[in-house]
Amino acid sequence: MKCSKMIWYILIIGILLPQSLAHPGFFTSIGQMTDLIHTEKDLVTSLKDYIKAEEDKLEQIKKWAEKLDRLTSTATKDPEGFVGHPVNAFKLMKRLNTEWSELENLVLKDMSDGFISNLTIQRQYFPNDEDQVGAAKALLRLQDTYNLDTDTISKGNLPGVKHKSFLTAEDCFELGKVAYTEADYYHTELWMEQALRQLDEGEISTIDKVSVLDYLSYAVYQQGDLDKALLLTKKLLELDPEHQRANGNLKYFEYIMAKEKDVNKSASDDQSDQKTTPKKKGVAVDYLPERQKYEMLCRGEGIKMTPRRQKKLFCRYHDGNRNPKFILAPAKQEDEWDKPRIIRFHDIISDAEIEIVKDLAKPRLRRATISNPITGDLETVHYRISKSAWLSGYENPVVSRINMRIQDLTGLDVSTAEELQVANYGVGGQYEPHFDFARKDEPDAFKELGTGNRIATWLFYMSDVSAGGATVFPEVGASVWPKKGTAVFWYNLFASGEGDYSTRHAACPVLVGNKWVSNKWLHERGQEFRRPCTLSELE
Repeated sequence: MKCSKMIWYILIIGILLPQSLAHPGFFTSIGQMTDLIHTEKDLVTSLKDYIKAEEDKLEQIKKWAEKLDRLTSTATKDPEGFVGHPVNAFKLMKRLNTEWSELENLVLKDMSDGFISNLTIQRQYFPNDEDQVGAAKALLRLQDTYNLDTDTISKGNLPGVKHKSFLTAEDCFELGKVAYTEADYYHTELWMEQALRQLDEGEISTIDKVSVLDYLSYAVYQQGDLDKALLLTKKLLELDPEHQRANGNLKYFEYIMAKEKDVNKSASDDQSDQKTTPKKKGVAVDYLPERQKYEMLCRGEGIKMTPRRQKKLFCRYHDGNRNPKFILAPAKQEDEWDKPRIIRFHDIISDAEIEIVKDLAKPRLRRATISNPITGDLETVHYRISKSAWLSGYENPVVSRINMRIQDLTGLDVSTAEELQVANYGVGGQYEPHFDFARKDEPDAFKELGTGNRIATWLFYMSDVSAGGATVFPEVGASVWPKKGTAVFWYNLFASGEGDYSTRHAACPVLVGNKWVSNKWLHERGQEFRRPCTLSELE
């Protein structure tokens, strides 16, 4: 009866808590992942309450057992004399008829109801397989972008960390499996080797060397290193001689090597002694042409500006072209880059304003999307790992004030701009190189808005980032690092209306920390007299 009640309770909870309460894609937002910390803390508290209840129950049973142990020890020495006492006889009847039944009920009493019901409720908010895989892929992405070896990541030796954490051999094995599932044999080899190293060092784990070597040997074979694959397979068979797949692989590898040896023999004398050259190992061929330059900039290894160009960069006070709001308290400007001109405004948004914007955005954060240039539909993509929300000026006076501040400092009309977009980046959060403006082959990109192309971008940094997270411009070699309370501004279009292709930029993966930004995309419509067109195409 109790079981059926529990089932009905769980079913009712499932009905009352709609799926919309869950936030799919937890890994894409550090801000929302912090909620999971509180969820887990609540579950730990509930679990400790359950443990305490079980301990109290066991303590009662223990006391009962100790009392009866003493009693029966005395009674068994002289059974007839013991039950010859009428009180002992009565109590014996009472114990066996009543008290042992009460003890049975106590033993059978389920103390887990409270914990299980709480777990059932909280499970609605748990991450899913997509989140776990997404977080694993993020680690692999960080490994490549910041040139980190597996041992560094496994030991948690990352720059700027406050809470050091380690990866177990099982964790490394799981990362290798994720890479294997994606046919990424390069990372499979790296992480399986790390798992094997930790097991060789004596780490106690739920996984064994046979499982690791099984994946590792195949990953090595897939990269063309037959000699190493054969060696690893033999090592596996030393541990488990009956391993069916390894025995099959051994025969296959030996057959392939013998076949290649015959081919070499039939070749010319110069080539006959040469060994088969394995395929070059490394990350798979990439779809992103500027990958190497992009990742170098993310690491701070970008192109250094010449002294002559640096001399032309200045810091200044800016009054917004004699705007009354900034005459007595001008904004602090700093030139970050010359071409394209990237300007940073310091102390341009207060901590209080940042918190209000974040509080408004948090409940609305959804997986960031991009506009498909062919279909025009919004869709999520693997190269943009963040969550975003849109805030209108009429919703809150702080948002309205921020919008007007952008207008006053840029001299551009914000009435035709898009709403303020707030973004929070997740584990390894990034947005790979892209243009903010629509190119000529995307004539309908902003057709529905009716406000023309994106003429300029204003980007607020609403948090400091411990490591990583720079905004980089691969075409010119510029890196702009996040600094809380600042904003950067650049034009996406020349005054002629032509796109400035040097503004192609990216948000580097966040290595350590939590990155919050907000941006305003200003459009052409309304700027006709604020930024007049020129006759030269590239001015």
